[in-house]
Amino acid sequence: MSIVVLGTVALDSVKTPFGNEKHLLGGSAAHFSMAARLFTQVHLVAIVGKDFPKKYIHFLKGKNLELASLITDNGRTFRWEGRYEGDLNTAITLSTELGVLAGFKPRISDRQRRISHIFLANVDPDIQRHLLKKMSSPKLVGLDSMNYWINHKRRSLVRLLKDVDIYVANDQEARMLSGESNLIKAARACLSFGAKMVLIKKGEHGVLFLSDKFTFSLPAYPAETVVDPTGAGDTFAGGFMGYLAKSGKITPLAIKKALAYGTIAASFNIEDFGLRRTAGLTYKELQKRVNDFKKCVLF
Repeated sequence: MSIVVLGTVALDSVKTPFGNEKHLLGGSAAHFSMAARLFTQVHLVAIVGKDFPKKYIHFLKGKNLELASLITDNGRTFRWEGRYEGDLNTAITLSTELGVLAGFKPRISDRQRRISHIFLANVDPDIQRHLLKKMSSPKLVGLDSMNYWINHKRRSLVRLLKDVDIYVANDQEARMLSGESNLIKAARACLSFGAKMVLIKKGEHGVLFLSDKFTFSLPAYPAETVVDPTGAGDTFAGGFMGYLAKSGKITPLAIKKALAYGTIAASFNIEDFGLRRTAGLTYKELQKRVNDFKKCVLF
């Protein structure tokens, strides 16, 4: 079963204690796709500028992503520059250049409109709504956002939550949107906005899932190598949504397994800069670490 992901394809410049990298291929849709592709066909909906390197287009095609809805427009590609210091859980944004993203209106084909699994990765909630309105028969819709949109477009975001199944946020974002400091209370408050399920990413402390039917918490994979956390949350979402699309089920057991696959996908992402680690990741390699992870969390 295919999946449509709407988000950013970006040029990232990142500095961590392990190096300083310029103009890496990044963005929420790109990171999501590197994990989701291991489970299903991914249709990537995004926009880049005329300055976007052709080598990155060839790279994305080489990962068997469907790029019919990746628009190239006049102007500059969305760019983000940030650094990580002692706390690798928190990025310090140095600059953001929206470029062509500022006027982005997603375009999809008639065939893509009928795809039932949709992930609205981090981008302006008005752009997310524009895409969602084009879909004819959504079965499972996931939504991610960030503190910028919570602060600047809260009304649009809350309105959109009524039309999605799964809201994905990190702990800071969940607290900001809900006004609650306790994460369980924050998740319940987010449910009250209309989403049927809430998934809160807690970085090195794992993930919390909550719905009206059940609550589930999973620790993070005990990673020894952390080079660049950029895109880890998007990679997590790709593994999570990719597994659900492949299984075709939305049962408690399927969700628990999806959380494990997302957690492990993210554990690979952080091992190198940008997409370098996840670009070469295979399903076999992912599954092996999932099996090892089970031994860590079960007794």
